[in-house]
Amino acid sequence: MTISLTLTEAQIQDLIRTYQKHLSPKALPYVRAQLLLSDCTITLYTSRKAVFSGDGASFYAAALTPGFKAHAGSDEVGTGDVFGPVVVAACYVDEAAYAKLKSHPIQDSKKMTDEMMRSLGPILMATCPYSLLILDNVKYNTIQPTNNLNAIKAKLHNQAYLHLAKKAELRGLKVVDQFTPQSNYFAYLKDEKAIYTDLHFETKAESKYFAVACASIIARYAFLAQLDALSETYKMTIPKGASKSVDDFIVTFIEKYGTSALKKVAKLHFKNIQNALNAQHD
Repeated sequence: MTISLTLTEAQIQDLIRTYQKHLSPKALPYVRAQLLLSDCTITLYTSRKAVFSGDGASFYAAALTPGFKAHAGSDEVGTGDVFGPVVVAACYVDEAAYAKLKSHPIQDSKKMTDEMMRSLGPILMATCPYSLLILDNVKYNTIQPTNNLNAIKAKLHNQAYLHLAKKAELRGLKVVDQFTPQSNYFAYLKDEKAIYTDLHFETKAESKYFAVACASIIARYAFLAQLDALSETYKMTIPKGASKSVDDFIVTFIEKYGTSALKKVAKLHFKNIQNALNAQHD
């Protein structure tokens, strides 16, 4: 995707200041600066023309386009991590909140450092109405055998929007970062007592909608806080993800605390965990 805009001098200065760590050192003809972001390249020409290219083009261009429209968004984190909870957040951003937040480097949390999220999370939570749901490992392991991951996520997103709707009058789109087709999403909710239905589903929404990006950051901030708490409880730095280093940590954790403690810190159905448990019985 490519989007072209003509910017004011103030907007150009704000972009360069906000993303100064992403400035390209390469000099190009008629180009004042080029910003190399994870999902978007912003080329600022001497004519004040700005070209946004990449998956995140609409996200970054929207921040500089007049007429921001209030909307809500939801996203989840922790589903691909062996350790730690599943967290879903929904966030509503109106025009006033956006005016306060647009100068911050907000994007999909998967493309941000932990340090950035620890800094931005409290700012977002103090500025916008939000709903935050944390499914800890004990509860997750209890319900997972009878609920696949998409069903769990659908129920958490539904509850997040039901809670958020009680905190603010939600104008505009209510976006879900799509993880399953819309028909499947509502099929998972057929037995729920209350269902929030006024939703818009879109893939890669965290790169297209400001509120979804905010929800992604809030969720990741909460996930990191939970992982920190588990690390403190067990006096070990509990790792993120599902890599080989995580496999090694699982063995170390079992040696120290035994297999019974895993249900309190890990998602037991993950292959990494199952391999470690099977090895214990060999």
